Amino acid sequence: MRLVGLFLLLVLGGCASHIPAPEQKPGTPDWAPPAIDYTLPDAKDGSAFRAGYMLTLFKDKRAYREGDILTVNLEEKTYSSKRANTQTSKSQEMSMGIQGSSDGGSLAASGDGSLSRGFNGAGSTTQQNQLTGSITVTVAKVMPNGVLLIRGEKWLRLTQGDEYLRLLGLIRAEDIDNANTISSQRIADARIIYGGQGAIADSNAMGWAARYFNSPWFPL
Repeated sequence: MRLVGLFLLLVLGGCASHIPAPEQKPGTPDWAPPAIDYTLPDAKDGSAFRAGYMLTLFKDKRAYREGDILTVNLEEKTYSSKRANTQTSKSQEMSMGIQGSSDGGSLAASGDGSLSRGFNGAGSTTQQNQLTGSITVTVAKVMPNGVLLIRGEKWLRLTQGDEYLRLLGLIRAEDIDNANTISSQRIADARIIYGGQGAIADSNAMGWAARYFNSPWFPL
């Protein structure tokens, strides 16, 4: 019974370490546009002027205020490779002999011994990821030093589930080009999340038993 109890404890511990993440939903406050007043003020004295929101022929229309919209071009590509090879060996030989005589007899003994050990280990790993496309986000906050905090999400509802893309990070207004776009390589402290949920995502996920037998909790 103790062995059964220990086994169940290990199984439950392995399952607890692989609890699936809660289902994501669009429109959560962490990814939504900022809650600001987008309405224009009432016209006074026949003028609809609003400081900071005028159009000009001599200035590019780039995002630089809270609530402005800009497009991020996703240009993410990573490649990593690592290889290790270790070999060690050690050997030792030993021999001994005894000779002697007693009462006209002779005695002789000899022996040889050797000891050797060795280790040979090799390993390699390669990983490559690529994400391309675009996402339009909103300026959520303007920092005192002029840095812009941007965030946004894109959801695609397909036949068998949802796919979503989320982005959060810090940018400089100077890095925004004339088309009001910026490369994802210019985002500081970037958080780019691409995921999915539904029937297709569930079919590509291992069950709890398979996750346990492939987890560090499994003793073999």
